Amino acid sequence: MKLAMKLERKLKTFSIALLALGVLLTENSSLADSAVWQVSSGSNIVYLGGTVHLLRPSDYPLPEEYEQAYQASEEIYFETDLNAMTDLSVQTQMLQQLTYQDERTLETVLSEEAYAALSAYISEIGMPMMMMEKFKPGMIVSTLQVLEFQRIGFTPQGVDAYFNTRALGDAKSLGQLETVMEQIGFLASMGEGNESEFILLSLEDLEETAELMDDMIAAWRTGNNEQLADLFVNEMRNEAPELYDSLLRQRNLNWIPQIEQMLRDADTEFVLVGAAHLVGNDGLLELLAAKGFTVSQL
Repeated sequence: MKLAMKLERKLKTFSIALLALGVLLTENSSLADSAVWQVSSGSNIVYLGGTVHLLRPSDYPLPEEYEQAYQASEEIYFETDLNAMTDLSVQTQMLQQLTYQDERTLETVLSEEAYAALSAYISEIGMPMMMMEKFKPGMIVSTLQVLEFQRIGFTPQGVDAYFNTRALGDAKSLGQLETVMEQIGFLASMGEGNESEFILLSLEDLEETAELMDDMIAAWRTGNNEQLADLFVNEMRNEAPELYDSLLRQRNLNWIPQIEQMLRDADTEFVLVGAAHLVGNDGLLELLAAKGFTVSQL
């Protein structure tokens, strides 16, 4: 159970909307040429690229293949609608999903050990525990991780935000593979049924954020796909198959018909998604290749 929870926390950190790292990887190549793929059906093309949602200013410029795919595309697709997150009504709905709407509070949900550890950490960073009492564990952990990312120099100007801003300015069409509320639903359910262990494991790993991010960014930029797969996808598939199925496989299967539809029209699309959605037998690349589409690294 502890390993499954650890894997769930890892995936949440790097693939859910608030913090997700999305880096393209493939288990069959340790010498990847780029983090962008081209999927073709005759003369129709869709580009698939991995994203890193939080970056440091020093991480720019992005690998040149991103710009190549962007310039060649009329439509830009993200996992969800980034612009909707600034809508006040959507923010209200998000907050309702991410907080307890009944008599529960963190103090009543967590064990004494987990609540004490969380209270101590929040006090250490200078925040009042009272303002977080109604937050669900997924919201708590995401908030603390955002603060830690900011402390070590990361900003919300990641690949997604960068291309979203570019696309708006260039009047390119924007699309999404799932709604904001669907993504928030995944975050809201994190740790459900194992809240105390989820919090304790997450607090432990906050101390490793800087080192982990350095490794992840370096592997992403150099195309060290084998390392990325070992860090996240392989363990989860083998040790937490139910989590793997719900957060990766089923969502990929839901997205395939949408990408197939893109490949039926003459417009070129650039689809930016997280790493785990691209890798392995259940990844988008393998699923599309199995349907007869031509898949190649850019």
